[in-house]
Amino acid sequence: MGCMLILGATSDISRAVARRFAGEGWRLILAVRSPASLERLSTDIHVRYGKDVVPVPFDVLDTDSHNAFWENLPERPDAVFCAVGYLGDQKLAEKDYSEVQRIVLTNYLGILSILNLAAREFEMNRRGLIIGVSSVAGERGRQSNYFYGSAKAGFTSYLSGLRNRLWPAHVQVLTVQPGFVMTAMTQNMKLPPLLTAQPDEVAEDILRAVKKGKDVIYTKWFWRYIMCLIRLLPEKLFKRLKL
Repeated sequence: MGCMLILGATSDISRAVARRFAGEGWRLILAVRSPASLERLSTDIHVRYGKDVVPVPFDVLDTDSHNAFWENLPERPDAVFCAVGYLGDQKLAEKDYSEVQRIVLTNYLGILSILNLAAREFEMNRRGLIIGVSSVAGERGRQSNYFYGSAKAGFTSYLSGLRNRLWPAHVQVLTVQPGFVMTAMTQNMKLPPLLTAQPDEVAEDILRAVKKGKDVIYTKWFWRYIMCLIRLLPEKLFKRLKL
């Protein structure tokens, strides 16, 4: 295997992915705003799998620092996994544009800033793997989270274009479309148990998709069909729904 850079490494999905890929032999660089918060995870992975884990500071909002961050990584990554995300406060964003900016910069523009650097290097090397965690929330705007959803829609489209660009260079770009996932970000929400995945399930789906060379996955798998139905709803009906 090679070296994987995990952006947003404190998220529950990132932690699960780190353990899964370490178990497959990957070396890990964990990027997060406060590397000290990863001490327990790093120790756990080292004890379980005998893999050294290197935590590094990274702030998705500080785009001016991204070039230096990428150039000064302790090892050149063969893969980048990105689960950076911020749900934000929809009601606050409707009144305060600074909240809109934070949502869009965290979920879209800041991510593009760093992934563009990875894409350029992988394209030159003619190998690599980019995994982006988007969301089914980006497939149709809903009144309850359309700022977050619109940023995720942009990210999904970006990954599609990146995949189209990098395919001739033998770089795999995987788009991950989770539905409900039991994480710290959703802990205050009432989620339907049958439709809600655990982070370990998402990580297992991602690992399986990488091995099979897939382009897009939904997790849990049935969200592909749920979202197909939602996309087919006529706008005259959809706008009347309380979603």
